[in-house]
Amino acid sequence: MARCTRRRSPSWQAALVPLVKAFGLPRGWRPHPLRIGRLALSTMPLAVADIVEWGTRKLDIYILGLYSVSTPESVGVYYVAQQVATLPQKLKTSFEPILGPVITRNLRAGNLPGIARQVCQVGFWITAAQAGIALALGIPAQGVLGLMGPQFVEGDLALQFLLAAEVGAAAAVVSEAALIYMAPMRNLWLSLGTIVLQALLTVIGMHVDDGFSLSPFDRASSAAGALLVTLCIASLIKTQLLRRLLGEPVSNLRWSLLLAIVPAGSVGWAAGAF
Repeated sequence: MARCTRRRSPSWQAALVPLVKAFGLPRGWRPHPLRIGRLALSTMPLAVADIVEWGTRKLDIYILGLYSVSTPESVGVYYVAQQVATLPQKLKTSFEPILGPVITRNLRAGNLPGIARQVCQVGFWITAAQAGIALALGIPAQGVLGLMGPQFVEGDLALQFLLAAEVGAAAAVVSEAALIYMAPMRNLWLSLGTIVLQALLTVIGMHVDDGFSLSPFDRASSAAGALLVTLCIASLIKTQLLRRLLGEPVSNLRWSLLLAIVPAGSVGWAAGAF
């Protein structure tokens, strides 16, 4: 008995046919290659900066995999810890639709102090929210990773470093929201320098672990620590650059936030230790 087989359509055809049926063929379309090329060049600094930010979350896994060929479990533990740490990272993207229009409107009006106030306020909101999530997930890090399986518990230090890295990156993110309009090329070079510094620190951490014959899970912690140091340095440099451009302070740290984080972290650590 012959078997009836249904031929599958190519993916582009499955997407193109409904598009044409819904909107029809383009009419009066006159492409302008030069205009499109100029638009692509003008947006290149922003696009490359976004790619670099994405790369900072992938480069550490790549380097860790190169140095952990014989011990792949460290890569798996690090990857799981990184997925948990993406929760506070999503907070940054949720504030971009709020901050972008305010910055462009104030730039058009020449209101530089207004931009500084918005950067400080939004930066504080993001930092405070991320710090709360980092404490909630970082203090019981072993329990959180233990939900994935007992073999992932050893990645608790890597998870804590990754959560702290997201908190440290908040200042760079809000500063970059203004720098992409005020100094796009300088912001691009700073982003490229960030990923180069991360690669250098991660490789150094791998060699230090090999020199001291540490466990594979310590390699994961070293990679996360390199990301933490890199993002904190990038936040400091981008914040200082924006401060010089605006002539106003743009720090997102407040003493009230530190006074809340330190006691909460200390109580949580003491409860877990004893």
